[in-house]
Amino acid sequence: MTTSQARGIKHEGLNDSSVAEYLQTYPDFFERNGPLLTKLRLPHLRDAGATVSLVERQVEVLRERNQSLERKLKELVDVARANDTLADRIHRLSQRLIRAHSLLETINAVETSLREDFDAMHSVLVLFLEEARPLEAAAGRFLRVDDPAGTDIKTFESLLAAGKPRCGQIRDSQRDYLFGEDSIEIGSVALTPLGPKGALGILAIGASDAERFHPAMSTEFLSRIGELVTYALAR
Repeated sequence: MTTSQARGIKHEGLNDSSVAEYLQTYPDFFERNGPLLTKLRLPHLRDAGATVSLVERQVEVLRERNQSLERKLKELVDVARANDTLADRIHRLSQRLIRAHSLLETINAVETSLREDFDAMHSVLVLFLEEARPLEAAAGRFLRVDDPAGTDIKTFESLLAAGKPRCGQIRDSQRDYLFGEDSIEIGSVALTPLGPKGALGILAIGASDAERFHPAMSTEFLSRIGELVTYALAR
């Protein structure tokens, strides 16, 4: 369809879709009809009484689209930086675990890394290893040694069965069991089973912020931490 043919179309046959389709089919329409651009005026969205040219509106649309892309890019950069920081922290945890040569040193390495590298001031390591029981006093409140068939552990049955990290809110009884007198300060928790179906135990990290650990967050890095700690304990 040429421009002259378009002029012959009856107005009653035109609608938004047909006009839009024509302009998409012939994107050079305004190049061939330059003077038309100076005659078209559009209402300005930000000022009901003003009008702008089609070119000005197009520039405004492109500017808004560019700002949207810039916001998305910033979000991606922020996520990348956060991932780099987490990767660096996991690297430091790996170094600490490599330098540990006994079960107690391994437990202390995990506690120190969580506290110093990850700023996790409320963390608990629950182990199902009898050989770790004599170490409870030396490891302090960070270590709990329990029977996997015990009543308290039964409340974590679904977590252990799934064998995957879980984040968010937990039951009051679970929070009290893990964090004891500090439980009132805990707003959200990240739980990581250690070993297949939690055969070795559970690593729990608590935060005072109720939104710090939430069900929708990615658990990839928690899985990596769990695997590192599992390998170190099994060693």
